Amino acid sequence: MRRQALHLAGRAVEQRLNADHSDGQAAQADCGCGQLARYAGRGTKTFASVLGPLKLQRAYFHCAACGKGFCPRDRQLGLEDTSLSPAVTRMVAAVASMVSFQEGSQLLGELAGVVVEARQVQRSAEALGQEIAEDERLHAQPLEQTPLPATLYLGIDGTGIPMRAAELQGRHGKQPDGTAKTREVKLCTIWSAEARDAPDRPVRGEGSVSYAAAIESAATADTDQTPAAFPQRVLREAARRRFPQTERTVVLGDGAPWIWNIARELFPRAVQVVDRFHVKQHLSDVSKAIYATDPQSARQWAQRRQEELDSGRLPDLLRALRRQADRSDAARKCLQYIHRNRERMRYPAFEAMGLCTSTSVVEAGCKVAIGTRLKRAGMHWSIPGANSIIALRCCRLSGRFQDFWERRSEHRKAA
Repeated sequence: MRRQALHLAGRAVEQRLNADHSDGQAAQADCGCGQLARYAGRGTKTFASVLGPLKLQRAYFHCAACGKGFCPRDRQLGLEDTSLSPAVTRMVAAVASMVSFQEGSQLLGELAGVVVEARQVQRSAEALGQEIAEDERLHAQPLEQTPLPATLYLGIDGTGIPMRAAELQGRHGKQPDGTAKTREVKLCTIWSAEARDAPDRPVRGEGSVSYAAAIESAATADTDQTPAAFPQRVLREAARRRFPQTERTVVLGDGAPWIWNIARELFPRAVQVVDRFHVKQHLSDVSKAIYATDPQSARQWAQRRQEELDSGRLPDLLRALRRQADRSDAARKCLQYIHRNRERMRYPAFEAMGLCTSTSVVEAGCKVAIGTRLKRAGMHWSIPGANSIIALRCCRLSGRFQDFWERRSEHRKAA
């Protein structure tokens, strides 16, 4: 019954549009090149819609100056340069941001009765992702004027995704032969945590998390006039969320120097905090290296060091690592890591200020925004393809897709 009802509705829409020849009454129409195109008859094209395939006849104009042709009605209906209706395009965006292109094609057929081949899902989703990426660059103004929370957190991290061989030529990596299999997606996420749980720890605000990410450079040379691409992305996301206007700002990271370079350059007044989980993981790894054949002693050593970390006894922790540094490369590296970031590991002081000391939101962002879609078995990406889907996914997860869609529709109407 549903299929039949959609079929009848589709035929009614098709007949109504095809009976209207007002789009071909003029002998000429303005071409995008600035010249006049002449009427050249009516062309027929089949479009996928939520009502099923629609075979539409539209006035066709050809421009002798640039050699291109167009159908004004396609632009009016949001069908220009595509064979998918706007509603189907939105469906494609939804499924392609969540699952593989093949699975997205199957879901469209099973749930909506819309036939879109996997390759078309990919082309449409990547094209829309490119539009979103460009829209993100152009629109960094605050999206809402709701009261700011007392504290906003900004987390930065990176995660590798599998790439096609052509994207990895000449790149060094972690493989035994020194080659790379992945490229790093750099992620910025902003959230609030005003609520508290039973132990009086900060709890992430529901719906407060937003994401911005891409495969791009974070390195800005001292001689560069403008920041690198990723710091610019961080600045745009901070502007959208009014991060610099917040009473108290906090930057969280895993201790990588490039993260703190960005934080120091862009947000010099922000409190810097190294994720406590990463530090404890480093200490656990050191214990296993020192007591490789004695798991119980390894656990006890790690527990003592983690207690020193939690209680703020960093001098004791550093002394314990120093005693092992001569015979353990892992201990030596951990010693350097903690010494370099010791001001960012003042966890008792941070807790007294009511601050988050964990980047779990950022870690989850790497998994939720990037990993669950782009790191699945058998996937190998090009940089443009990956960045398109990343842009689409971040836009949807951040709750900004409707704003983008409205701007897109207005732009197309104006054109």
